[in-house]
Amino acid sequence: MLLSKKPFCTLLSRRYVGLSCVSIGAGQGGSMPILARVTVVDRRGQVLMDTLVKPTAPVVSYRTSTTGLDANSFGDAISFATAQATAAKLLEGNILVGHELWKDLSVLGVSHPAVDTRDTAVFLPFRAALGTPNAVVGLPTLIWHFMKRKMTMGTDSGEISRASMDLFRSHQKEWEACIKSGQWPCALPPTAYARCFS
Repeated sequence: MLLSKKPFCTLLSRRYVGLSCVSIGAGQGGSMPILARVTVVDRRGQVLMDTLVKPTAPVVSYRTSTTGLDANSFGDAISFATAQATAAKLLEGNILVGHELWKDLSVLGVSHPAVDTRDTAVFLPFRAALGTPNAVVGLPTLIWHFMKRKMTMGTDSGEISRASMDLFRSHQKEWEACIKSGQWPCALPPTAYARCFS
């Protein structure tokens, strides 16, 4: 497990943190996502937490082609309870940045105040610029369109959390100005994930 050596009181004073999780498949056909890796970064993309997580159910699919994980990947993994508690402490009281945060929060089993989220998947100015007002656009497409930067199509939670944070920071003034004016600039996440937001 990789954790910042800075004390939690210092970490929690940070205003923005980025989150990304990798899931593998359990249940029938591997359709039930379970947490396999969680990454939390600060506003500058510095790693606060990056760890593999022991599966909580029999794994049907490691989704190796996108996760890079297999049955031998979890030798140094920590328990789900430890990963959940550690991540929750890092997120608490902070503004959470990510892409499709509802998936990350769901597989991590925590909720976060909706007003304290900045989700690049539902930011309406991004959708308007791409002509996709009602569709979630993948992070690699957003990163290329708005930052002219390529990223892999896999599910490396470190790369995803840093890329999401970079994309947010590149539009932070516009984003926060909308919120300050009382206009929420994001579409709603899928209703099935309403429990992830308080």
